[in-house]
Amino acid sequence: MSERSLDGLDWEALAQQLDQDGCAIIRSLLSHATCDEVSALYASAEPFRSQVIMARHGFGRGEYKYFKYPLPDVVARLRSALYPRLVPIANRWYEHMDLPTRFPETHEAFLDRCHAAGQERPTPLLLQYGPQDYNCLHQDLYGEHVFPLQVAILLSEPGEDFTGGEFMLTEQRPRMQSRPQVIGLKKGDALIFAVNQRPVKGVRGYYRVTLRHGVSRLHSGKRHTLGIIFHDAL
Repeated sequence: MSERSLDGLDWEALAQQLDQDGCAIIRSLLSHATCDEVSALYASAEPFRSQVIMARHGFGRGEYKYFKYPLPDVVARLRSALYPRLVPIANRWYEHMDLPTRFPETHEAFLDRCHAAGQERPTPLLLQYGPQDYNCLHQDLYGEHVFPLQVAILLSEPGEDFTGGEFMLTEQRPRMQSRPQVIGLKKGDALIFAVNQRPVKGVRGYYRVTLRHGVSRLHSGKRHTLGIIFHDAL
């Protein structure tokens, strides 16, 4: 997707959805052809710095690989183009949560901040699930410097390439039970969602809720997802 087409999105509506639900969908962010190109990278070792077999760490079942620098062109362009559209939301959320951090306008400047703190390893990743695989509820934090929003792009078609494997999001509200959401995505759709905490307005001002995300068990087929995380890792 080009930066011009990102400019054509209704970012005000997306921001309102993020404020309301902690997540928002961009439909058809990537073409099916681009999805297939990115999915095909998984079979190669060259673009990646490491592979994680989730069952070995108690993360679930399935696997993923972290890209190395330089990132593949489509991943690098998405990361640098999405970041400045999300910065106003991130800074507003931190203001509402009374957190002192403010994020710079460009992703390059934010990465400079991460790298100065020792967070130098790239975090964009490609995930692969097969039958009976799943991803436990978790957060992608990786260090002191955390950008509060991330993006997951589904690269496979539900009902054709795989069954099951729904994206799950839970929200832990103070003194209340967790609220679950099941997010319906199609091939090429991107989900913007909160990494850790977000503000919610109550009768006495804003309070913080904590979010975790995961993927339900696949019943059949194969599912690939591209994860765009904006902070780097220690």
